[in-house]
Amino acid sequence: MTVPRTEHRQAIVMLLFANLFWGLSFPLIKSIQYTHQLLLPASDNWFNTAMTLAPRFLIGVAVLLVLCRKQLGGFTAGEWRQGLVIGVSSSLGMLFQIDGLQYTSASVSAFLTQFYAILIPVYLALRIRRAPPAVIWASCLLVLAGVAILGRFDFHSMRLGRGELETLLASVFFMWQILTVEDKGYVANRVMPVTIVMFAVEAVAFTVMALCTAPQIADLLVPWTSLPWLGFTLLLTLFSTLGSFTIMNKWQPKITATEAGLIYCFEPIFGSIMALFLPAIFSVWAGVSYANEPVTWPLLVGGGLITLANVIIQLRPPVKAS
Repeated sequence: MTVPRTEHRQAIVMLLFANLFWGLSFPLIKSIQYTHQLLLPASDNWFNTAMTLAPRFLIGVAVLLVLCRKQLGGFTAGEWRQGLVIGVSSSLGMLFQIDGLQYTSASVSAFLTQFYAILIPVYLALRIRRAPPAVIWASCLLVLAGVAILGRFDFHSMRLGRGELETLLASVFFMWQILTVEDKGYVANRVMPVTIVMFAVEAVAFTVMALCTAPQIADLLVPWTSLPWLGFTLLLTLFSTLGSFTIMNKWQPKITATEAGLIYCFEPIFGSIMALFLPAIFSVWAGVSYANEPVTWPLLVGGGLITLANVIIQLRPPVKAS
């Protein structure tokens, strides 16, 4: 399918807005996690993760069902299938990303998440059984160097921290999500039904997780009594859930998955910029200790290498599956 140049450019602009909204999610999620620790200090990390994710998708699917009830009609088999796959891949990606965010900074998490931008062209090259060209291998080396710097890789013990490892694992599942959104087999699917199924899968998955990890059933209601927690959650739902994923599902199919990988590299840039000033604002509102993140040399060098690798890999014609 050939997309008109004007529509292609519009898709890029819209996806940049999606990245802006996702960038906002990093300091928002950190603020929610600090608020959780203040409200429920005895709860573990998995419960905090579930209670960060479940409400945004419960609210999100409810809003879409109300707003789009007259436009939906019956869901097709393809819409159910694509929504389920995107929901599962996104759920797994967010699960490890949000848990990892409790062990690393918002800026590092944002940059490491972009590892999928290298995985996508490598996967597509392997899919057509053609060895990736030298530029892909060079870009991979740049990404690995950037990951090592950002992740504070310990060459003596040869390990990355838990937060960095979980974020890299999350990136693999996000790659699966991006490839499913771009899959031409789903070109006839409508955006809203697919997004509703996706949100429903995530809402169910994380609600069950919250129920299973709650220290006490009553703890599920405690965050809802906090005005700052409600405010952060509503912002996360409005911008980083309803706004970003609706844009992604609608506009990403109009460009290639490899192009999308490059555009999504703007997410950590937006996230890092916001982490320079929003934490202090959020911490005053919530009464938590969350300082603005400084600009450090690992962030500049590691993030710069990953961004450079993604730019280089996009300068060649994209690898397309046959």
